[in-house]
Amino acid sequence: MAPPTSITLRQPDDWHAHLRDGPMLQACAVHTASQFARAIIMPNLVPPVTTVVEAKSYRERIRSAVPAGLAFEPLMTCYLTDGADPAELARGRREGVWVAAKLYPAHATTNSAHGVTSMDRIAPALEAMEKAGMPLLVHGEVTDADVDIFDRETVFLDRVLAPLLKRHQGLKVVLEHITTREGVAFVEAGGARVGGTITPHHLSYNRNALFKGGIRPHLYCLPIAKAEEHRLALRRAATAPGQTQFFLGTDTAPHTADTKECACGCAGIFNAPVAMQVYTQIFAEEGALDRLETFASLNGPRFYGLPVNEQRVTLHAAPLVAPERIDVANGDKSVVVFRPDAPVEWSY
Repeated sequence: MAPPTSITLRQPDDWHAHLRDGPMLQACAVHTASQFARAIIMPNLVPPVTTVVEAKSYRERIRSAVPAGLAFEPLMTCYLTDGADPAELARGRREGVWVAAKLYPAHATTNSAHGVTSMDRIAPALEAMEKAGMPLLVHGEVTDADVDIFDRETVFLDRVLAPLLKRHQGLKVVLEHITTREGVAFVEAGGARVGGTITPHHLSYNRNALFKGGIRPHLYCLPIAKAEEHRLALRRAATAPGQTQFFLGTDTAPHTADTKECACGCAGIFNAPVAMQVYTQIFAEEGALDRLETFASLNGPRFYGLPVNEQRVTLHAAPLVAPERIDVANGDKSVVVFRPDAPVEWSY
């Protein structure tokens, strides 16, 4: 049988996206909006988005940055701090401003200095979320200095997330940007109240790629890529027949090239312009194109209790055409676009 030359599916959503603010937002929003109908927007601005007023304002800035003619809805989240206000969380959920709240362990990743230092300190906030049916989105890594960077996700599951789920048994949780087979197993064991997002880059390469021919800063992200056995586990999870707990989350995270290519480079990969093309390539390689719509367009809305998108999009079997960089701030800066080492033979 000849390989398919196109695939049509319901328009997907991105359940984990960083759009930043200011000139970066103006440069990047169009790329997410061109591929996805909706996106969960990460709140780790400087300062972080912690109030309903701030979330409303940021949502309007995003809408203004999206070109006319693109139907795109930003889904806003609250940045949890040690002092998170349960009443503010409940109000934002009730007013339809916040879809979820984000847990960053303090100093785990970009702009996480205001993150949570102890689960006990946010217990009242989590109880309010539980009552309101508001999902918790988790950056699942410990930050203890004595824990190896490649073990931080697995240790987090045991030390933090398992006890949290036991304590808050009505709370829905998304383990975001899973990178390990242990993460996959944890989500699978959690049942319907636990979901997991998987990025295109963690499906595309393992940790060896970071050092292929030298240090490659544009492949550096957090959580960092793991060994090949973990990449393969992610592929199996994303493409498994009948799976309902894993869904698309790009974790697209733009940084200008100069902040990546320096002595202490930022963590983050900008994949928005090529996300669906890369996902489609991976599903094609796994012989699972018939399951792409489930992963990209159905499982996320099901988990969040939102309607699926009615509009359709088509990807074609043709070599990827995408910019190598996008300009920011009138061309004074640029952001490098993610490209896997292997050819991508799909276009959007």
